[in-house]
Amino acid sequence: EVLDELPPKTEIVQKVELSSEEMALYEHLRQQAIANIEEGSSSPVRTLAEITRLRQAACHPALVNEGFNKLASSKTKVFMVDDLIGNQHRALVFSQFTSHLALIRKELDSKGISCLYLDGTMSVNEREKQVSRFQQGEGHLFLISLKAGGTGLNLTAADYVIHLDPWWNPAAED
Repeated sequence: EVLDELPPKTEIVQKVELSSEEMALYEHLRQQAIANIEEGSSSPVRTLAEITRLRQAACHPALVNEGFNKLASSKTKVFMVDDLIGNQHRALVFSQFTSHLALIRKELDSKGISCLYLDGTMSVNEREKQVSRFQQGEGHLFLISLKAGGTGLNLTAADYVIHLDPWWNPAAED
C-alpha cells in the first residue's frame, strides 16, 4: 500500500562501463557460453545458468570466480554512496545475488558505512528485527535480496531505492 499524497517516483538509470579487465573477462565468458550453447549439449537450464553467470560478471568479477576478487568492480566503484550518506539520505539497496550484497557489505564495512542486511534465509523474527532497526533510524543503508524484499516489506524510513542488478522481469522488479 502506498500513500496517495506521495510524489511520483523519480527514476535514474546509471549505466556503468566495465573496465578493460572486466570487459576481457566478460567477453571470455560470453564466448564460452556461445560455444556451450552451439555445441548442442546445452539445455534451457544450462542456457539460463550461462546468462546468469554473465550477469554476475557484469556486477563483480568475484561473483564468477573468487580468484578474481583482486579485480576491481566498476559497478562497486560507481555504487559507493558517500554523497548520499553525506546528505543524510537513507537507501534500500537491492540485488538478485546475495553474494553480490556480501561483497558490497564488505566494501561498506571497510569504509565505516553502517548498513543492515536482509535475505531469504532469515527467520521471520530476525527479519522483523532488521526492519524495525532500519525504521528506527539505524544504518544508512539496508541491503536486501530481491526475493526477500518481495514479500511484504513496508519500509518508509528510506528516501532512495537502489537496484544494483535489476531483474529480467520488470513486473517482478516493481
